[in-house]
Amino acid sequence: MRKTIAVGVTCIAVGALGAALLGSRATAVGTGSGAAGKPLEVLLCDGQTKVQLAADTPRTPEEGRKVADELMAKWRANNPGTDWIDEEQEKHGIVPPADNSDLVGHAAGQVYGRIAPADVVVWQRETLAMVTRGSEVFHSGDQLGSTIGVSCDMCHPNAANTHPETYPKYQVQLGRTALLRDMINWCIEHPVRGPKLADDDPRMRALEAYILAQRKGTPLNYGRR
Repeated sequence: MRKTIAVGVTCIAVGALGAALLGSRATAVGTGSGAAGKPLEVLLCDGQTKVQLAADTPRTPEEGRKVADELMAKWRANNPGTDWIDEEQEKHGIVPPADNSDLVGHAAGQVYGRIAPADVVVWQRETLAMVTRGSEVFHSGDQLGSTIGVSCDMCHPNAANTHPETYPKYQVQLGRTALLRDMINWCIEHPVRGPKLADDDPRMRALEAYILAQRKGTPLNYGRR
């Protein structure tokens, strides 16, 4: 009879978990992990993808990495299109988010405690995912709701000449002081010829994130024409 271990973490962190699971301190996790000559089954967080280990598989970080890689290879094979972030980055050169690894071990307030490496991974991955989603919308007339097939990148390749660091500022087209999202909607209504997006529309939030990300490192200078 096989023993199944369910990995209760996000798939993006499974590599680190796999190494820990089969590392030198894993004996408490894998009770029945081959000790009685029985195989061990490792289950990914999707509840379906699994890898079976022989009873005599060494419990080392190196073997753990192999298990993690095999799990993820199987998951990707069963879930095509999951590398959409890498694919979008390759097509449109998305600027990466800040590296917060220097914060590991530092206190993050009474609520969060100390920052762990997993925190940094989640921050970076989730931020990049939102920015990448914005890139998809920015480069797609269909996702923008264009009635004439126009997308943002046709006037602003890879968010060039958008200058989000200058908002808020008086915008001549609107006749008032505008936020970045106001100008995005003006462009959607006019050059793109699509319907305005609500402030909390996931596409609007993603568009703002992408446009800001592409100007990483540019000093804020609101009101600049």
